[in-house]
Amino acid sequence: MLFIIIFAAMKQFRVLLAVLLLSLFQPSVFAADRKLSPYVRQAVRMSSRVRSAKSAVPRRRQELCAFVKTASGGADVFSEYALKPLAEFGDISIVSLPVALIPRLSADDRVLRIEASRSAHVLLDTVGIQINALPAYAGTDLPQAFTGEGVVMGIQDVGFDLTHPNFFSSSGDEYRIKAFWDQLSTDTIGSSLYVGADYEGDSELLTYARSRDNHLITHGTHTLGIAAGSGAGTPYRGIAPDADICLVNNAVTTDVVLIDSLDLYKYTSATDALGFKYIFDYADRVGKPCVISFSEGSHQDFRGDDQLYFETLSRLAGPGRIIVSSAGNNGYYTTYIEKPAGDATAGTFLRNYDENYVFTTLRSSGPFTLRITSYGDTPEAFSITTDELCLQPDSNLIDTITLASRRYPVDIYCYRSCYNPDDIIVEFYAEDEGKFAASQPFSIEAVGAEARVEFFNIYGRFTTNARNPELTDGECTHSINSPSACEDVICVGSTTYRTGFVNYRDEYVDQNWDTGGRRGRFSSVGPTHQGLVKPDVLAPGANVISSMSSYFIEAATDAGKLRFLVETMERGGRVYGWEAQSGTSMSSPAVGGAIALWLQARPTLTRDEIIDVFAHTCRRTSDTDVWPNNTDGWGEIDVYRGLLYILGIDAIDGISLSQPEKARFRVTGEGNLVILSDLARDNDFTLSVYSVGGQKLLTTHVGRGHDNPEVSLASLPRGLYVVQIGSSDPRLSGSTIIRR
Repeated sequence: MLFIIIFAAMKQFRVLLAVLLLSLFQPSVFAADRKLSPYVRQAVRMSSRVRSAKSAVPRRRQELCAFVKTASGGADVFSEYALKPLAEFGDISIVSLPVALIPRLSADDRVLRIEASRSAHVLLDTVGIQINALPAYAGTDLPQAFTGEGVVMGIQDVGFDLTHPNFFSSSGDEYRIKAFWDQLSTDTIGSSLYVGADYEGDSELLTYARSRDNHLITHGTHTLGIAAGSGAGTPYRGIAPDADICLVNNAVTTDVVLIDSLDLYKYTSATDALGFKYIFDYADRVGKPCVISFSEGSHQDFRGDDQLYFETLSRLAGPGRIIVSSAGNNGYYTTYIEKPAGDATAGTFLRNYDENYVFTTLRSSGPFTLRITSYGDTPEAFSITTDELCLQPDSNLIDTITLASRRYPVDIYCYRSCYNPDDIIVEFYAEDEGKFAASQPFSIEAVGAEARVEFFNIYGRFTTNARNPELTDGECTHSINSPSACEDVICVGSTTYRTGFVNYRDEYVDQNWDTGGRRGRFSSVGPTHQGLVKPDVLAPGANVISSMSSYFIEAATDAGKLRFLVETMERGGRVYGWEAQSGTSMSSPAVGGAIALWLQARPTLTRDEIIDVFAHTCRRTSDTDVWPNNTDGWGEIDVYRGLLYILGIDAIDGISLSQPEKARFRVTGEGNLVILSDLARDNDFTLSVYSVGGQKLLTTHVGRGHDNPEVSLASLPRGLYVVQIGSSDPRLSGSTIIRR
């Protein structure tokens, strides 16, 4: 199975997930709870059960990190309840709330909404690596004048090895990680942060050495290497190797085993928002522009768990403050079904190949009948109308239904969409005796010609079965994850180039990916639940080689965990690695690093201006005439052409829009331009130098027979220039930007 949700293999979290999903649909415990997102309501219910259990004696009060939106003058609410906001964004605050206080707080007229959603998961498929499409990977030089210097590259992720040589300068002399907040750190004495602790300065950072979860996962070490690794002498250099680095290690589903149960609700989407703020605050403190890459996500919903989260992210972003995020890896699954008005029925079979539950959301323009069928020797169905659901307590049917001699615990919940109150939403959750529908097929249908009904897959799979060949509806759309679905977050999908790689044991690992630079079939697609066109852009995400944590390697007792390790190096008595990984997790930091280069060229770039760069410079990755679109966005990012566009150089007559494939450039201290190319000895070429204003300043002919020929630029004042090479060998032709 290509899309691995790591927590699915962890028994303790599977139990917790089932409890959380079930509790989302339990009857309300207080009248004002419509102000609360479902996850907050769930926290209140679960906490009240713990307090009422005779055997439960909590050592301290349970708190939840949440977004709170208040009416005018509502800030007084916090002082009256002895609460201190952790961060404020106008009428939205992030607050740590005693869970027992939430019912009283929600009853206050000045409180408009309290919201949080659970932790995300990393958007990692299997593994494999190489990036050919960006001029920054596998030994191909970056644009000479732009390497991310003067820009903060932020990563919020999990599993960091702070000591990896990839995070020093290419010479190894400068340590480039400047600040790190580990939200899971237990070293909290004197910490001013809500959870965990932060570390600054070479000594503190290298002494702390790794995030607390580093033995469990190496994901952040890998994504950081893609965005900003120096390469440490390997070909696997990141996109912005001279950028300053600021990191946040948040908590994802994998980290549940490290968190005290009383602290579980401290780690929410609101805590992630604090992580984004931490990185932007650091960048503001040092006076540098900043881009943050986030390779995590969760399913969109219609309940409203992410409304204030999205508003907060929109307020955090701005000129020189950019957030990019992974689209998700569900693009190759059937995730969406539409029953048009006028059609009597539409539906699908449900299956889960790993777990005993399925979860599906339906959106309708009007009343309809939900029909579920189990296919034993004789199929047997259960039907309920949305009108009947609304008559249930809290519009929620919780029952165990017997169909074709099989018992199914179900929760069916009906409510109005947070985006459009005219839309009816039905959430369907069911369990089976073993892996869902493994031994007895199970289908779900929407019945009724009057309404248009849409199905959205959450957990499990939409599939087909010969027991009812008419249920073949479905398409691979509407699978973008949150927070990439936020309008002000740049959503990144994946292209693919190589099908596999050779690991450190000289074994060829065939990932069976697509090739040719088109969208990878795993890359999630839009539109979003709000109808936005997403993704915004694509970047390579299959078989991408980047750094691997030495602590993960050290802890790997199962050789299978190192199957994707490509090569190793020893430094200071530790074994460091480079591994191959695949997924939109890898695409997001590639775009983040590219934007770091663009911010070096123009520090005040906004999200809208970056979208404009995409529109004018992306490589079109499909044959459609519609751009942007919900599969490819604007196409694949072109780092170099984007720089030319930002600097206004792309329209200069005579300048190529791509760099030479087989030439590198170096400017000496004496002002000589050195052309490093194995092709120079056998090819002559013409070299021209242009000002960024488009004036040709110098043209010279360089004859063949020279190794690393040099051209003097001593007559030119210091500044940015464009160098154009023309040769009969197309691999030696192209342009690059240099700094004299």
